[in-house]
Amino acid sequence: MEYPDSADCSNDTAWLPVAEARVSGVSGPTETRLLGWNVPPEDLPHIPTHWLVYPEPDPLINYGLGILYIFFFFFAVVGNGIVIYIFLMAKNLRTPSNIFVVNLAMCDFVMMLKTPIFIYNSFKLGFASGPLGCQIFSIMGSFSGIGAGATNAVIAYDRYMTIAKPFGSKMTRGKAIMIIVLVWMWVTPWVVFPTLEIWGRYVPEGFLTSCTFDYMTDTDHIRAFTGTMFFVCYCVPMTAIIYFYSQIVSHVVAHEKALKAQAKKMNVESLRSNEDKGKDSTEIRIAKMAISLSFLFVLSWTPYATVALIGAFGNKALLTPGVTMIPACCCKLVACFDPYVFALSHPRFRLELQKRMPWLDIKESQPAAKDTASTTTEATSANPD
Repeated sequence: MEYPDSADCSNDTAWLPVAEARVSGVSGPTETRLLGWNVPPEDLPHIPTHWLVYPEPDPLINYGLGILYIFFFFFAVVGNGIVIYIFLMAKNLRTPSNIFVVNLAMCDFVMMLKTPIFIYNSFKLGFASGPLGCQIFSIMGSFSGIGAGATNAVIAYDRYMTIAKPFGSKMTRGKAIMIIVLVWMWVTPWVVFPTLEIWGRYVPEGFLTSCTFDYMTDTDHIRAFTGTMFFVCYCVPMTAIIYFYSQIVSHVVAHEKALKAQAKKMNVESLRSNEDKGKDSTEIRIAKMAISLSFLFVLSWTPYATVALIGAFGNKALLTPGVTMIPACCCKLVACFDPYVFALSHPRFRLELQKRMPWLDIKESQPAAKDTASTTTEATSANPD
């Protein structure tokens, strides 16, 4: 099989499959069926030819992935659904900074709402939902994935301004809503371009049970789109997240150093009370959370960014169907963790959860008056509306 010649391909002809792409690789009892053997001929143009040379996986692999995604779906939808419900129902949590947390939860919620398509395809052993299902899966995934990355960067900025520059301009409800609008204006073009095939397209990947933007077709068109997506949707938010959280950690370290120096001048062991000596300070907890949040973003999108770059510019032979399922699973796993890291560890959120869902048997005591910050958005919950 050969890829289309990028030098002679227009946007309309670049997607044509090779004529020899097999609908069924079974011509004898010893032959191995290839991926795409059960795909109707009219749907083959939607599949990069790279995947059509791999043998069909053992059905148990597809069934196992389908069951795994069922667990992903349950934990992420429940966790993010509770976050959205509590934040929208509790007036004391409707702060400007928490608008960003709710937006992230909505992104993760939408990301997991598309998993029934993957589950259906997995149990049907292939591209069962067809081009329409692939488009729906990809559009929801692009909006939620790119949106989550941008929202993570905004949350990092908000915490940086609150912790490192507490006397700067405060986040207001109007400013928070404007930032969210800008986030979705940033995201929308990168969803619309491949949807309309203005630039890029959405295609199946791996075992043909999931879909994403095309990074495998060997054309200049696809390489340009993939490289731009990598910079805009990965490098920009990643740089912002690393910068803002590193500044937070640096501020916390400097603050702790100043406290120790002051305690030494006063000839005391610590400026904290006896009851606080065995606990991490609020600042230390915030620093730990900052590192956790940075790690989650790296875990979520670095594998996908790496796979996309290899597909567009590197050795495509490294990308087997099984390998490309790893980044897909990482994204879904992080969507399960996000609500617990961002919100379920939030003391005021847990108090509301305890009040509204007592059957969860959450034991959360009222926070001390002096402890107005927390490891997540508690530090910013006092911002004026």
